[in-house]
Amino acid sequence: MSDPEIAGTAPIPVEVEDGKNYFWCSCGKSASQPFCDGSHKGTDFAPVKYTAEKDGKVFFCSCKRSAKSPLCDGSHKAL
Repeated sequence: MSDPEIAGTAPIPVEVEDGKNYFWCSCGKSASQPFCDGSHKGTDFAPVKYTAEKDGKVFFCSCKRSAKSPLCDGSHKAL
């Protein structure tokens, strides 16, 4: 599998709702970052499902290098 495209170099804050599913873009090609828009079709990438455990703000990874994907772990600082 090839490396994903870097969609950004900072986390993307999103207000999430408890129990709601979100589908994070793992390929970096989506025009709807940080979420999947189907741009991965024809590649080895697939969206990553994230289910919010409570209402509040979470920080989704935009560099696509996080070891804790879909959430940011600070990996963008090394780019």
